[in-house]
Amino acid sequence: MTLDDLSATILARKGADPDTSWTAKLLSKGPAKCAEKFGEEAIEAIIEAVRGDRAALTSEAADTLYHLLVMLAACDVPLSDVMAELARRQGISGITEKAARPR
Repeated sequence: MTLDDLSATILARKGADPDTSWTAKLLSKGPAKCAEKFGEEAIEAIIEAVRGDRAALTSEAADTLYHLLVMLAACDVPLSDVMAELARRQGISGITEKAARPR
């Protein structure tokens, strides 16, 4: 499964019954709840990275990516916009790119 596939599945569930779809249930709670869940999963991934448990980190990273895509869907930000931003940054030093950002 690619991130595009997962994003498409999440978008397809946007109008589904929240009683039958975890994704629909999350989305029905709005962007703030989706952002909260993303944050929780990101923290769990950080904990596993620090612990050095590769299997647990892999699992938490998958959860984090899923919840990032749910949050993006809740905020009507297409994955393609994020990918376009990454493409725009390609070949630019991270230090240079960060310095050019508006403060």
